[in-house]
Amino acid sequence: MTGGSGVLCSEMAKELARQGVQIAVLNKTLAKGQQVVDEIEALGGTAIAISVDVLDKSSLLAAREEILQKFGKINILINGAGGNHPDAITANEESIEDVAGNSFFELSEQGFSNVFSLNFTGTFLACQVFGEVMLQAEAPTIINVSSMSGYTPLTKVPAYSAAKAAINNFTEWLAVHFAKEGMRVNAIAPGFFVTSQNRDLLLTAEGDYTARSKKILAATPMKKFGEPQHLLGALLFLADETYSGFVTGTTIPVDGGFNAYSGV
Repeated sequence: MTGGSGVLCSEMAKELARQGVQIAVLNKTLAKGQQVVDEIEALGGTAIAISVDVLDKSSLLAAREEILQKFGKINILINGAGGNHPDAITANEESIEDVAGNSFFELSEQGFSNVFSLNFTGTFLACQVFGEVMLQAEAPTIINVSSMSGYTPLTKVPAYSAAKAAINNFTEWLAVHFAKEGMRVNAIAPGFFVTSQNRDLLLTAEGDYTARSKKILAATPMKKFGEPQHLLGALLFLADETYSGFVTGTTIPVDGGFNAYSGV
């Protein structure tokens, strides 16, 4: 699991471990990955932490060999590495005026490329490296992590939105490419969850909703943010060949109705 120490992915890792899956937590910062491993082991599960740069193919190859030496095979790949960065965020939602930060015209090429690469290219490379050996496993499955931005771009985050749209498209492409080989490829698109990365955007220092949060909740029929455990049903469904053996090339929104709501 790439990005395995994040709020959402760490919960996924712990749930899969509870179901008897041996977990490899792949994270750029080894100490953060080890924290998740310690939690899994405390629950009686089996896991290892490996420091990986998803944008470095040699790093991914080294991780693959370490996993194979430890566990012997790889059945499931969850591509959770991603995120955003201030260098790829515009100051305003709809105006080109630069009032409190970057305008669209001031976004750096490097900042945009870094965010796009982390979210998309890291997924592409992980699918290449791990997919090659997963074809030898029983009922292999890839689960990518998309976003609401993959359907309709969110304001202020053009690189992140473009990358998540690419994830949805790539999930479909890869599903077709591997279908005859018996490997399923799907994605989960979380709605709005409060995580360490977006907390400052969604909550004030006092814990109240920001203006952006209020807009999000107004467009979410269930009128609340998601909790990490809300992703686990979709995760287990897609991971288990018994229940989703004829499901490939799909992206499942887990969003409180956000994607279905037209606003009227």
